[in-house]
Amino acid sequence: QVHLVESGGGSVQAGGSLRLSCVVSGLPLSSYCAGWIRQNPGEGREGVASTDVDGDTTFSDSVKGRFTIFRDNAKNTLYLQMNNLKPEDTSIYYCATGNCTVLNGIVHLTPRYWGQGTQVAVSA
Repeated sequence: QVHLVESGGGSVQAGGSLRLSCVVSGLPLSSYCAGWIRQNPGEGREGVASTDVDGDTTFSDSVKGRFTIFRDNAKNTLYLQMNNLKPEDTSIYYCATGNCTVLNGIVHLTPRYWGQGTQVAVSA
């Protein structure tokens, strides 16, 4: 059985940083595409960052230059380093694993497994 458990969310002031973690069990993270998706209640999902098994990464325009995605395969853990946070980054962040397609250098994640989400709140 596959489980993804996020942690690291919290409340910060604008300009601050947070690092989200996603511990994966039940599958080898090194063999799967993975990423972070955020969603506020009543709103649509936004793919924030994704990474394929080769280490290629893609970020949404809204976070590019501020967020980094990386994985520690030995720990089977996916991370999202978020710097220079803005109030508009406030959301529930979900990690996900699945399959990737890479088109024109952009990594598109099709999620198959999801975590339960972790709340990030950024105050002005």
